[in-house]
Amino acid sequence: MRLELTRISHEIQSQRDKIRENTEKIKVNKTLPYLVSNVIEILDVDPNEYGEEDGANVDLDSQRKGKCAVIKTSTRQTYFLPVIGLVDAETLKPGDLVGVNKDSYLILETLPAEYDSRVKAMEVDERPTEQYSDIGGLDKQIQELIEAVVLPVTHKERFENLGIQPPKGVLLYGPPGTGKTLLARACAAQTKSTFLKLAGPQLVQMFIGDVQSWFEMPLLWPREGPALSFSLMNWMPLVSAASAG
Repeated sequence: MRLELTRISHEIQSQRDKIRENTEKIKVNKTLPYLVSNVIEILDVDPNEYGEEDGANVDLDSQRKGKCAVIKTSTRQTYFLPVIGLVDAETLKPGDLVGVNKDSYLILETLPAEYDSRVKAMEVDERPTEQYSDIGGLDKQIQELIEAVVLPVTHKERFENLGIQPPKGVLLYGPPGTGKTLLARACAAQTKSTFLKLAGPQLVQMFIGDVQSWFEMPLLWPREGPALSFSLMNWMPLVSAASAG
């Protein structure tokens, strides 16, 4: 009996030592700063679906049954995580913002929805009221915008069924007062989208990579529902400067 108690006491102490060691490891791994990442996809992985050849090395992580994640870091690298980390996989969904360890890439914490301060600098109209009937003489352009912008939003499933990849954007060009902004606001109204207007002169002064992030602002919009961005740009000063140089 005494030997049994001694053995149990030894096992308890051993488990406590392991818990203390793992707690220290977690504390080290959770040391700031985190690497900010986006969850791209959550996968259910069953290792039994993939047979192992006799004598082949077995990756223990790959043999874990359950949720796995694909993440994209702020350094634009994509990783598959067979072990997600300290966050409950059931609570994660594609599009979530997470903090990961900069070395192991394990997910350590879910972050609040990203709200870029540049969004606040935009002209925002949550409910545009313009209609196509307010625009005269642009019937052809209206029809093209309906096909390129409106229908992919209002009838997304039809495009998916037909295997059609809709355009990611539309370029409206012309002198001031020809209805470009009005067309964009009408499209936003038809798709029940928030209208975000970007100012072109601010783009000219940005570094490489910053311009792309401006055009990705609708993805950072924290409210429910789609967002349609409209960039008002005058490229003539740039062309003139390039010609003069």
